This record gives sequence, structure tokens and C-alpha cells, in this order.
Amino acid sequence: FPAIGWAGLAIVAVFVGLALAAPWLASYRTTELAGNPLEAPGAAHLLGTNGVGQDLASQLLNGARVSLFVAVLAGGGTLLIGALVGMVAGWSGGVVDALLMRVVDLVLVVPKVPLLIVIGTYAGPSLPVISLIIAVTGWPPTARVVRSQVLSLRRRAHIKAAVGFGGTTGQILRRHILPEVGLILTAGLVGAAGRAIAFEAGLAFLGLGDPTRASWGAILRDALDFTGLFFTDAWKWWLVPPIAAVSLLLLGVTFLGVGLEQRINPRLTRHTAP
Repeated sequence: FPAIGWAGLAIVAVFVGLALAAPWLASYRTTELAGNPLEAPGAAHLLGTNGVGQDLASQLLNGARVSLFVAVLAGGGTLLIGALVGMVAGWSGGVVDALLMRVVDLVLVVPKVPLLIVIGTYAGPSLPVISLIIAVTGWPPTARVVRSQVLSLRRRAHIKAAVGFGGTTGQILRRHILPEVGLILTAGLVGAAGRAIAFEAGLAFLGLGDPTRASWGAILRDALDFTGLFFTDAWKWWLVPPIAAVSLLLLGVTFLGVGLEQRINPRLTRHTAP
């Protein structure tokens, strides 16, 4: 496994640990008025307070839980739909393949934000709804990659032998195709999780996220909505930490994805002189 992949895994593991330990590490509730407005970082508030006196360290920790929840739910949904469509299209071929690829093309042109606004109006802007929309609109790239791999695998000798011995479609896909594309699916899951994190943060920043949960995008929105933010030192502890958290987590996910891609295709690895 490449060193860049291990670095990405370490970064992601730190955020996962912080998210899991947030109920014990957070000293205050995210909505609690824990101190004076715009209180500088100190022993009582490690990252200071926002414009109404809420503890920013507690909000940042709980924001990690939101981002990772969306990453797991939306990334997993993206992987499930994309893998299923890709394997069926690649294995079936013909009319089924053509039809499913046209569905892929259709989903690719559907604008995500307007769709979220419409659905959120009826279902409410909850995290499960946001995650579901991200999954439903984000699976086409995974489906295309899986389809191309299945098209290559179906021409191999052991797959043809399994068909010749009377293996059903379900058995072949489950026992032969799925293990072969497992690493590709893992890389796809990492990529989908990264896109979900960025998309959720962007939606929260625009005010389309779950208003009952503290998220990194919501912290950014509240900070930039505060009049006179840059006329005080508050931007240092109110604006910078969530930007750094989003950037670092996305960097870790990207490094992990690059490491997995290099593991799948060693030719992507850069060779250096000894």
C-alpha cells in the first residue's frame, strides 16, 4: 500500500476518532450559551465562542459527526446503487446495457441543488434526506467504472468456464465478479464519501442543511453572516477552524483514494531512482 494512502488513512482515522469521542470530548451542548459572545480561546473554551456565546470547539466536534454520518450513508448508498447498475449493465449487455447507460446519462445532467430544495420542501432538510439525495444523484461515475471492469472480466477464461458449467447470473456476479471488483468498489466508496462531505458542507453553508445539527458548513455560514467579523480577531477562531477541518478531511480522503487507485493500478505509482 503506498505511503500516501497510509497518510490519508491516518488523517481520516483521526477524524473518525474525534467524531466517535465527541459526546465525551465536547464540554458543552452545541446550542448552549456557554460564555460571553466572541470570547477568545482559553481554558474554558479551547476555540473560543461565536457571536452568541456558543462553544465553537463543541460545535466543531459535533460537525465531524455530521460529516462522517453523511459520508458513510451517502457514500454507501452511492456505492450500492452504482455497483448494482454497473454489474447488471456490464454483464447483461445489449438492450439492458444501453438502457441503463442512458439512465446514467440522464442522472448526470440532473441538477442536485434544485432537486434537494424541492425534495427538502416536502421531506424536510434532514441528514438522511440529504444523504439519500446525494446517493441517488451521485452513483453514475461508480456505475461506469464497474461496468467497464465487468465488460473486461466477462471475456476471461474462468468466467466463461463458470458459465459453461451452468452457473446462474446471480452466482457468477456474487462469487466471481464481485470479488474481482471489490478493490475498485472500495476506491469508489472513498471517492463518493469525499464528494458527500464537500456537498453537505456546501449545502449547510447555503442554509440548505439540517438546521437542528451543528455542521462545519453551518459554522462557516454563521461566521460570515456576523456583521463586522473581520473588524475583530474573532475570525481567527470562528472562521479558520471549520475551513481547516473540511480541507484536512478532504485531503485525507483524497490521499486515501489515490493510494487505493495506485494499489489497483501499480502503473500509477511514480517510480523514483534508488
